Amino acid sequence: MPQHDDGVHAVFEIDLTLEEARRRAEVVTALGSDWNPMEAMRAEEEAYDALYSNLDARQQETYDMLVAAGVLPRRRPGHAAD
Repeated sequence: MPQHDDGVHAVFEIDLTLEEARRRAEVVTALGSDWNPMEAMRAEEEAYDALYSNLDARQQETYDMLVAAGVLPRRRPGHAAD
């Protein structure tokens, strides 16, 4: 394909609003009518509680370092991760 360098640049704009709306609708459809977002959040909290429970001293030190660096959020009871 020949390239022409005449100093003129073409601007292409694509509005993805319609595509994003379609994508979101497909996600909600795929989740199904029995999907419960509050239950999903509770299950996620339980999974994080299990993941960060019973850490040995070295694991706790690593966790604290990652929290201090802003890599992980500080776990607080009853709060979902940001």
